[in-house]
Parts: sequence; structure tokens; C-alpha cells
Amino acid sequence: MADVWFLILLGLAAGFCGGLLGIGGSLVMIPALVMRDGPERQHLYQAAAMIVNFFVVAPAVWRHVKARALLPSYLWWMVPLALVGSILGVLISELAVFRGGGQGWLQIAFAAFLLYVLYANVQRLRSDRKADEQVEAKNGTQEIGNGPLAGVIGLATGLLGGVLGIGGGLVAVPLQQSILKLPLRNCIANSAATILLSSVLGAALKNWHLPTHGFTVGDALRMAVYLIPTAIFGAWIGAARTHKWPLVWIRLAFTVLVGYAAFRLALIGLTTATR
Repeated sequence: MADVWFLILLGLAAGFCGGLLGIGGSLVMIPALVMRDGPERQHLYQAAAMIVNFFVVAPAVWRHVKARALLPSYLWWMVPLALVGSILGVLISELAVFRGGGQGWLQIAFAAFLLYVLYANVQRLRSDRKADEQVEAKNGTQEIGNGPLAGVIGLATGLLGGVLGIGGGLVAVPLQQSILKLPLRNCIANSAATILLSSVLGAALKNWHLPTHGFTVGDALRMAVYLIPTAIFGAWIGAARTHKWPLVWIRLAFTVLVGYAAFRLALIGLTTATR
């Protein structure tokens, strides 16, 4: 029963952080599971997290559709290549080097990604919000026809998601902003729609490979069943708090948390990979 309550509370924490800061719940779920239950079940954690990703992002996509924030001409490129990237990413994660003790290398890669997240949050702490609003107003919501570049972004999003079991929004959103010069709200909407579809394929493929690691699809589903409801609820609560709490203090606390998780995950990964 302790494991059930841990998953329920973990889903709540992951969803809350996702809603509050616009991050994927996997960034909280996978490190927490590794630190609590050990590094030998990395593939199971990723399989479960990829299932949860779909259910957490689906309500957000519906909101973006109603707000007409999606840009179809970019999604026609992003989604197909994200699907390809997701397949390739999962297949890469299933290579012999990432099996058994080699799961430690996946944990080291995840720690490296957390360091990127930490850097991105520090940059956001230093950014001028008014400047962001000026860029938003200047860009509007016009589609500027960089479809092939959008496809490259989709490929990177799917690839990263497939390898690490994450959504990939922390890559898709800033790349759209910096390369495609799109307004933030459209970047977030496009990212969510891309992740929604690529996570389905990635989760199916990852779970299909679970028996080769000594687990079943049922093992991942049982974890996901306890994570999903509170993750959705937490995301709703977190999103409601985003504009009410001092964001600078939230990001500072999150930066400390991510830094600690990256350090612990890297140590665990090194120990696992080199023993």
C-alpha cells in the first residue's frame, strides 16, 4: 500500500510542477522512481511515464484547439517527423548498451537533460517578461512558411522523448521560438499537439519491448493507473497557480530541486553503468 500512496503523491507532484512551470511530468516522475525504487527498472519507469504523458497533455491540447492556437502548416511537418523520431528514440533506448547495468547510461543522459532544464530555468529567471510580451505582439500568429525547419524540430522532439521517456516540450518550445520565430502561445500549442501524438506511438513501442527487460505491459499500466488521476489534477491546480504565485521564487525552488535530482541521478547512473 505504501507503493500505491507513493505513486499517487508522485503523480500529484509531477502534474503540479508540469502545470505550474510548463514542464513534462516525466522530469519529476522518472528521477523520483529511480531514487526510490532503484536503477534496475529504468525501462519500466519510462514505459509508464510515456503512458502518463498522453493523459496529462491531452486536456492541454483540447484547450489549445478551442483557443485556435495550433498552426496546422507547421504541424503537418512536426508531427510525422516526431513520430519517426519517437520510433528511432525508443529503438535507441533498446540497444544492448542500455540494457542491464547499461541502464545507468540512460540515467546519466537523463541527468544531462536535467542540467539543460536547470540552465533554461536560470535563463528564464534572467529574462525580461515585458520583452517577451513585445515579441509576442510583434510576431502575431501568422505562419511564416518554415515547414521543413519545423520538421527538424519535430524529429528532435520525438527522438529525445523516445530515448528518455519524456514529452520533449522543453526542446520543442524554445526551438520554435528561436528558429521559427513563433509567438510563445503557438509554440506551446504546437508542442503539446506534437507530443500528444508521438507519445502514443512511443508508449506503445516502449511497452511492447518491456518483456525483454523482464516486465510486462501490465506492470507499466498498473503504475500509470495510480499516476494519471493525480497528475491530471495536479496539472490543473498548478496551471491555476502560475499567475498567482511569485514565479521567480517558484523557479528558484525548482532550480534547486532539478539540480539535486541531476546530481543524484548522475551518481546512480555512474554506479549502475560501471559496476
